[in-house]
Amino acid sequence: MMIKERIQSDWKDSLKSKDKERASVLSMAKSAILYAEKDAKSTLSEDQIIEILAREVKMRRDAVAEFEKGNRNDLVEQGKFEIETLLSYLPKQLKEDEIIELVENTAKEIGANNMKDMGKLMAALKPLTTGTADGKLVSSLVKNYLTK
Repeated sequence: MMIKERIQSDWKDSLKSKDKERASVLSMAKSAILYAEKDAKSTLSEDQIIEILAREVKMRRDAVAEFEKGNRNDLVEQGKFEIETLLSYLPKQLKEDEIIELVENTAKEIGANNMKDMGKLMAALKPLTTGTADGKLVSSLVKNYLTK
């Protein structure tokens, strides 16, 4: 079953079981996908939907960080729930050591060995990590690799 169909089906199930929090998160995801489809004037591919969901996760991670600074524990918990719900529709997330290995291999392939090559390396890693790794983490690991 495709991601969009799974979200629709799970949203209906959440409504039937009166799981308002999950239904709300899935409704937001459906809305983001629908908005992107209207904007593109076509049906989105699985990869495009994964990018949208990854962007939604990133927005929520950023919001959770701000809520933690503001000591808003209620909103932190809500944000974490939303992140976990959305992550269940994304491909398996890469572990940090897997990302490091990917960075090292890709850097060797394209010949990236200093900070001037960061943009080139990030561009090469983007299709490999979209939806499977947090962009900030990838960027941080790339910086660490290139400054060794």
